[in-house]
Amino acid sequence: MVFEYLAYDLSRGEEEVSPQIVDRSLLRHVDNPFDLDAGEFQKLFRLTPDLTEDVVSQLDSHLRGSRITAISTEKQVLAALRFFATGCYQRPVGEQWGISMSQSSVSRSIHRVTAAINSSMFCAKVRFPMTQVERQAAKEIFASATSPFVGGTIGAIDCTHVSILAPKRHEEAYVNHHGYHSLNVQMICDPTLKILNVNAKFPGARHDSYIWSSSAVRMVMQRNFEIGNHNLFLIGDSGYPLEPWLMTPLTNQPEGTPKFL
Repeated sequence: MVFEYLAYDLSRGEEEVSPQIVDRSLLRHVDNPFDLDAGEFQKLFRLTPDLTEDVVSQLDSHLRGSRITAISTEKQVLAALRFFATGCYQRPVGEQWGISMSQSSVSRSIHRVTAAINSSMFCAKVRFPMTQVERQAAKEIFASATSPFVGGTIGAIDCTHVSILAPKRHEEAYVNHHGYHSLNVQMICDPTLKILNVNAKFPGARHDSYIWSSSAVRMVMQRNFEIGNHNLFLIGDSGYPLEPWLMTPLTNQPEGTPKFL
């Protein structure tokens, strides 16, 4: 479930709300963020309180310190989630909701939580290809959607730009078409927004179609097609090439018709 929420978050792309707009006063007047209303909590951390507690539980063995002064797993996870949610400066993150974490402590927490997620959760939760049962379930959900995709659709693909500080080497390669430095991150999701694959290897100047052409998932889809499985494909926007295993929009189609989708 954690990765479904993250998928929804990234799917919003450049329409993301600016960190300056977030109502930080919600955090200034509570000692424990879990005391917040569930909706306010999710607005600030992007995950529900229950999902956040599940993450804390799963990461506790990786983050729990042995010293009595060690920062709790809960605080480390909350600090990291807040940073992931807004990208705001680390010092303001540490100064919120009375946890009094220094910038260096917030920075260490972000690195530790990220490493723990990658080592203990990511590979177990994010995987492609799906099993035959999962593929069939995905096909049925896509086919029964309000705007149905009949046939063998198992997932949707898109890229989103994740802003980064300008690197010292090959800085120009990270400037995207919006004019800021980023990684162009490719993500594939099933119809329930469960993340199936993430590719964060490419700088912002790389086009979506280039990333797809170098993707291991593309090779998997092509191999399935070549062995005779012609009823299995992804859907993508016009930034991707039309291929037997990747459907893209048809141009100049009448609005309201199936082909228009």
